[in-house]
Amino acid sequence: MKLRLLLFSIVCTSFFNALLAETPSYITTPTGVIIFTDSLVTGTSRAVKLEVIADNIIRVIAAPGKEMAATQSLVTAYSKKPGLAWNVVPSKGSLTLKTKSLAAIVDLKTGVVTFFDAKGKKILAEKPPLGRSFEPVVFDGKRLYALTQTFQSTPDDAWYGLGQHQDGVFNYKDQQVTFFQNNTEVAIPFLISSKNYGILWDNYSLTKAGDARPMHQLSSFRLYSKNGEQGWLTASYCNDRSKPDDIVLERAESAIDMEFLNDSRIQLPAAFTPATGSVIWEGSIASAITGLHRIRFVFGGTIKVSVNGKTVLNRWRKAWNPAPALLPLNLKSGEKTDIRIEWVPEGAESYLSVKWQEPLTKTEQNAFTFSSEAGKQVDYYFISGANMDDVIAGYRNLTGKAPIVPKWALGFWQSRERYKTQAEILATIDEFRKRKIPIDNIVLDWSYWREAEWGSQDFDASRFPSPDSMIDVLHKKYNTKLMISVWPKFYEGIPAYNEFDRQGFLYKRNIADRQRDWIGKGYVSTFYDAFNENARKNFWDLIHKKIYTKGIDAWWMDASEPDILSNVSPEKRKLQMTPVALGSAAEYLNAYPLQNAKGIYEGQRSTDPDKRVFLLTRSGFAGSQRYAAAIWSGDIGATWHDMKAQIAAGINFSMSGLPYWTMDIGGFVVPEKFEKPNAEDLEEWRELMTRWTQFGAFVPLFRSHGQFPYREVFNTAPETHPAYQSFLYYDKLRYRLMPYIYSLAGAAYHNDYTIMRGLAMDFGTDTAVLNIGDQYMFGGSLLINPVYEHRQTKRELYLPKSAGWYDLYSGRWYAGKQTIMAEAPYERMPVYVKAGSIIPFGPELQYTAEKPADTITLNVYAGADASFDLYEDEGVNYNYEKGAYAIIPVKYNEAAKTITIGDRNGTFAGMLQKRTFRINFITPGKTMMLDLGARTAREVLYEGKKMNIKL
Repeated sequence: MKLRLLLFSIVCTSFFNALLAETPSYITTPTGVIIFTDSLVTGTSRAVKLEVIADNIIRVIAAPGKEMAATQSLVTAYSKKPGLAWNVVPSKGSLTLKTKSLAAIVDLKTGVVTFFDAKGKKILAEKPPLGRSFEPVVFDGKRLYALTQTFQSTPDDAWYGLGQHQDGVFNYKDQQVTFFQNNTEVAIPFLISSKNYGILWDNYSLTKAGDARPMHQLSSFRLYSKNGEQGWLTASYCNDRSKPDDIVLERAESAIDMEFLNDSRIQLPAAFTPATGSVIWEGSIASAITGLHRIRFVFGGTIKVSVNGKTVLNRWRKAWNPAPALLPLNLKSGEKTDIRIEWVPEGAESYLSVKWQEPLTKTEQNAFTFSSEAGKQVDYYFISGANMDDVIAGYRNLTGKAPIVPKWALGFWQSRERYKTQAEILATIDEFRKRKIPIDNIVLDWSYWREAEWGSQDFDASRFPSPDSMIDVLHKKYNTKLMISVWPKFYEGIPAYNEFDRQGFLYKRNIADRQRDWIGKGYVSTFYDAFNENARKNFWDLIHKKIYTKGIDAWWMDASEPDILSNVSPEKRKLQMTPVALGSAAEYLNAYPLQNAKGIYEGQRSTDPDKRVFLLTRSGFAGSQRYAAAIWSGDIGATWHDMKAQIAAGINFSMSGLPYWTMDIGGFVVPEKFEKPNAEDLEEWRELMTRWTQFGAFVPLFRSHGQFPYREVFNTAPETHPAYQSFLYYDKLRYRLMPYIYSLAGAAYHNDYTIMRGLAMDFGTDTAVLNIGDQYMFGGSLLINPVYEHRQTKRELYLPKSAGWYDLYSGRWYAGKQTIMAEAPYERMPVYVKAGSIIPFGPELQYTAEKPADTITLNVYAGADASFDLYEDEGVNYNYEKGAYAIIPVKYNEAAKTITIGDRNGTFAGMLQKRTFRINFITPGKTMMLDLGARTAREVLYEGKKMNIKL
């Protein structure tokens, strides 16, 4: 027996040594190179493929074996430009693939890839050793891999993008992001760096990004009760919140884990009544590790957290839509820290989860990981650029252009949850027009159908007796568009359900579970499978026949996560979506909103090719922009904290490569104090609406929406109230800025521009901006500084390094690279204009198409050279894709103090042949109030030919 074991050992050793002696090989391909590595040595991939997509984009595919899986990307839609050139340069131990602007060096033993610029400067590297891993998994009887890829950067790097999340985090350095589509959470697997590179992770499964280490249960701390016993916290349950000392149950607990639907039913004691009660956990925590610990709460209701007697969190969220909260906590090894967590739940379902991560080790710092639950192989695109705009242009090169929204979509939208009748819709828009409040779009939210017929797409004739006529009146009498809510949801048994069921287009688990929704008596329902091409076509055919033919202007694609049942775990969502037409639900989990938007976009463009498609959807994915999808931030809370969280959420979403984002101005769900407010609470509500409107006027899409109280400004405050006056001021200002805003939209398509811009995009050399997530640029000229605290009339803000800044309203000049305390009176939000800017203002409008901008005021802000391309097209169709548009280049020369209005480039039907330009010149030594009705110093008639104007 011993001899046989010895012989077996000799044979295995000889075989292993032979493998070690083999020289790793590579082969060139028409698109790049494949390197075959020795996985027995490295424990990583056997094959790494580099594919040249553009001079600044390299695709990396890494497989666990020597064969690359054939895959069809849902995300990418690129075609390679002709004339691409690259070199493959082998050397001892490595291989270099080099383009004009980028080099990727692969270690021949390990397959680790490192990226360099054209000058040989290192940009980013995959982390060795074992920075890439493949763990075999099985889903739906199919073998896949759990995939991990880690990158190593430098301490001064900063990371943005990754979609839209509600943690209030701007720079994702050392943070964890979960890619799981959910109400208020949008997964976009695109990372962009302040070092001017980006990574598009082509995977659709449940994914952790950034610090992908597991989150620990509270029990992983060293816990102590309120009496000092080790091993638990003391949990005290009270059934009457008005009598917090009336404890019905006290027990030891070491975990709080009620994050998803029905979790609380299992964990809360039977003696506790969540609808009227409260819970307090108290005691101490300790860790054996010194450093920054991150505690993450997910909650519904109210939570108050105190550390060492000091309140560090006090948050509220309506229970049916839980929210996250992050608490960074510095702990010293072995040192006890007192903690008290008070929770007041709401409603039948209760949500509270407390998890945490330990401090990063030195070797874990400056690393960024993508860790996905299911896939065939690692597949990502590395994009480099001279600046962050270049990187986003690379993302759109890969995933598709962002079509220009119809011009009306850049005006103001009014929405409500919900207008219940045709009469309410018409009365509301009539009131706007009577009061001369500019508006372009009114939104018809859900439940315009009969109660038991969700998914029929039929109007309830008792409430909407003539939807065709209603839309016609909106168009012809009120010059207003109508957007309508359409869900991918069907009630069991209605004709549309039966037809989709007959063809196998529906997810059936919710039906089998007999899961009822929250309408009336509750109805059993499900969603259609948007991964099925024929199902998408049938869905379009349904809404086209029932709705689009009536004259609807745009689509509101609600619950597109898909939210088959709210607040379920990823595991439950996968069960609900099984089977998916393309494969396992685990593999395609996050791509549903992309496919849902695809069906509507392709359907409308094929049916009505001359009308711009416009989709507002609650969720999106990488590539959603090519389907004319704008995303809003979901059913957020109506609190000051929620308003602040939208700033970072909107900036990061925009930096994820999708240019059109919006939110519910005022928040969606409101605290009880605003539902039936006393005089003090009413004034706070008005102030919240005012500050949120000021912020909302400077995001890509300007839209008010929410539950009661009604969000129309005339329902918020009387005309004489500063809340009303402020709304009217910013609404009118938005319309006066339409030449500026529509030019940004044109640049978002033609130049892959980003409208809502993190400060790092324009001031990346000023390291002070890298972590500023409550200020942003709206276009290249306007610095937006929302006010997000109750009764705040000043706010601290940073003016980035530049030639200087002008207060938009007063014209006062400030030096850059300084922090100031800006005045923020109730009716005004601080807005600054970058020195070296040209801002075009158009005429006062009641709606965007009311009249052409035959007179444009150019405000020129001196201090540096400036330029602006004034973009125009027909505003409603796709002729711009065929070259039917015009650009008027405007330049300012600081040394010569000269404005040049250049030759107009291009033409389109209905283009103004001549217009008047009025010019204001604002300098550091000469303040000028923003008064667009005042006479200007210079006025010229422009007829399309170059003009030089000396200022």
